[in-house]
Amino acid sequence: MNYEEMLASKNDGKLNRSRLPLGEYYRIQQDGKYIGLVTIRPELHESIVFSEALKAECERNKTLVNRYQLHFTPIMEQNEVRQLELEPGVFMSMEQLLIDNPAVVAEKGFVENVLAALVEVTTYLHSQGIKHVCYSPKSVLVRKGDHAVMLLSHGSFYFAMENQRLFYGDDAYYVAPEVLEHGTIDERCDVYSIGKFMEAIFAHADMTLEYKQALKRATSEKPEDRYETPQAMLKAVNARRSMMHSAKMMLAALVVALIGVGIYMEIVPEPVHVEYVKPAPRQATDDLLDDGYKPEDLGVVSGDSLSEEEMEAQRVYQAKAEEIFRKNYEKEADRILSKIYSKDYMNSTEKRFAAESESTIQELMVAQQKMGQEANLTPERAQLIASQIIERITNEKKKQLKNNK
Repeated sequence: MNYEEMLASKNDGKLNRSRLPLGEYYRIQQDGKYIGLVTIRPELHESIVFSEALKAECERNKTLVNRYQLHFTPIMEQNEVRQLELEPGVFMSMEQLLIDNPAVVAEKGFVENVLAALVEVTTYLHSQGIKHVCYSPKSVLVRKGDHAVMLLSHGSFYFAMENQRLFYGDDAYYVAPEVLEHGTIDERCDVYSIGKFMEAIFAHADMTLEYKQALKRATSEKPEDRYETPQAMLKAVNARRSMMHSAKMMLAALVVALIGVGIYMEIVPEPVHVEYVKPAPRQATDDLLDDGYKPEDLGVVSGDSLSEEEMEAQRVYQAKAEEIFRKNYEKEADRILSKIYSKDYMNSTEKRFAAESESTIQELMVAQQKMGQEANLTPERAQLIASQIIERITNEKKKQLKNNK
């Protein structure tokens, strides 16, 4: 008896059992090989609406083509679908994977790959007019070996059922509030559920900043406060990750530069004792806020619906929005960087040096995000402008430190 057979003998012959809204998923040995089955909950067949919806999904499943979509064959009994036989493969629920191997979350690329896969298959389903509705650790399956996520049955087929809470059971936690209340079902309900699913993944690992901010918005109670599509959510996560990467690179360069300046200050005699460093001079900038322009008035409108004159006006507004951001962020970045470009900071202990450097870069990033949103700039554009400003101010302050020796 092998290991799988030993496990099966302890579980009524069933492996990798998991509860789905439709019923119980498990693997069982038949004719000398293991197959995946979903046994439909008997009480669901009391609903004609459910029975017809299940048959409709079985037919539609044949036409779905995506690498993260599982296919199945209905097993009929008395003109009712009693079981679903899954395509060949070894699958288990995400919940089971995290129980068996919680360290998988810390593997390089695991979280990113899970989210990217869910967004890809969900975007495909939306193009087919289908909403998955409930992404729970029990109902999202993973393939043994590469841990690729796999979706099976989709909730929008069963939206006509009167009691959505009863249908989803404990997994209702992962379903958007408007679905449970029979409100609008659209892309945003899947954004909510994916967000809740990713929060469950992070129960096994520390959630990074880019995910905290994105998932907070994705799981907003009000649909209008969420991302419009899963792709928009993924784009936000990637943009923030890119910003964090750039910030870390900038911090590393800043640390190296400050260490170099510190060594220089130690080996070169100081003819004049300097306690404070004067702020770097800044170019005067027109106060655009006094010109009657407000950041909230500088939104971007699709170019498809604009005339040439309107597009030119839009470019002017965008330029002013960037100028407002430059002015405000330059002032704030100078204030933040002035705290560490001082003799007191350069003579600090290594522990304090590292802590204050990390604190400084976090402060710069928070200011960038806040001011970028106020000026209606995209995260990518705000990051680019902020990086240019920080690099210029950093070089000016390094030069000042050397000149004030």
